[in-house]
Amino acid sequence: MTGTTMKKIAIYGKGGIGKSTTTSNVSAALARLGYKVMQIGCDPKADSTKNLMRGKRIPTVLDQIREKGDDLKVEDIVFEGYHGILCVESGGPTPGVGCAGRGIITAFEKLEELKAYEIFKPDVVLYDVLGDVVCGGFAMPIRGGYAQDVYIVSSGEMMSLYAANNIAAAIKNFGTRGYAKLKGLILNSKNLENEREIVEKACEEIGTQIVEVIPRCADIQFSENQGCTVFEAMEASQMKEPYKHLAAQMVTGV
Repeated sequence: MTGTTMKKIAIYGKGGIGKSTTTSNVSAALARLGYKVMQIGCDPKADSTKNLMRGKRIPTVLDQIREKGDDLKVEDIVFEGYHGILCVESGGPTPGVGCAGRGIITAFEKLEELKAYEIFKPDVVLYDVLGDVVCGGFAMPIRGGYAQDVYIVSSGEMMSLYAANNIAAAIKNFGTRGYAKLKGLILNSKNLENEREIVEKACEEIGTQIVEVIPRCADIQFSENQGCTVFEAMEASQMKEPYKHLAAQMVTGV
């Protein structure tokens, strides 16, 4: 399917809410549908793509810039994972020195400078972005003309909905300038009492809707313990269905 217009999607969420798990499984679903996918982790922890790399952490863009300087090549920062998915981790600054948001900006600039998008020609680029703080760097995928669509991963827990509200406010702030649009909220279930109703009410207040419900299931933990997505670790898992459905919505817009 290479050769179509590149679709760029940002997936935001509070740390620990399961956005990297969601993003990796959506990447796997898209790859299985025949799309050429690039997943870019925008979190200083640099663990977005590990379940596409059999649990292995890849060198980050910032680490490679520090180590190789002007000798840096595109193959030093883009790695091929499960089903040909192209994996990138922006990384973060040396602990205690510098700004994590600035690290994302530097990583994005380096990918452009090395013409990564032209070389690999992905059909879909997924940015996996930490949403606890929506400062300049973390807002880069929204405001820099990178992502066209934004999805927020949340549960019914108060702090994840608080973060979702902040992210939605940032998107609305930039929306008047023709930047990314909020497409909806992905409910990553924690099996809380009345969770769906709580999240639906929050969506009404935010002005969006639930686009997919990801059930809580032990298959996810089992797969992650193998360093994989459910698509690689558990061929028969029913958990593949919500991710496939979500992936199809993301690329078709329906």
